[in-house]
Amino acid sequence: MFSNIGWSEMMILLVAALVILGPERLPGAVRWTTNSLRQLRDYASGATAQLKEELGPDFEDLRKPLADLNELRGMTPRSMVTKHLLNGDDSVLRSLEKAVPTKDDLYGTSSGMPDYPMPKLEKPLERNERPPIDFDAT
Repeated sequence: MFSNIGWSEMMILLVAALVILGPERLPGAVRWTTNSLRQLRDYASGATAQLKEELGPDFEDLRKPLADLNELRGMTPRSMVTKHLLNGDDSVLRSLEKAVPTKDDLYGTSSGMPDYPMPKLEKPLERNERPPIDFDAT
């Protein structure tokens, strides 16, 4: 549930809770939060069990397309190539990434922009003004 929160964020949340709630109310708030999360998890698993019990074998027929849809949502072109063509071994793709030069390698800057000066742009067009025609390009 909180897989994206690192230790530094947890420490910031703990310090903020300590400042907001104070040391005397913080243990009660933590206890209430853990009990609420546990109860919510129990409700969700109970609802799943009740659905499985009421629907019987039809529950698997319902669950299978949803599982397939979740699998498709996680598919990217790289993961599809890895799964279907490389049998789950992405070492070939990793070695290919190392061989292909990055923008920093090509341009020599961290911004990825070339080192040469950019051309100066003319003044912007006024409202309802037609752009000039480049007869060489047309």
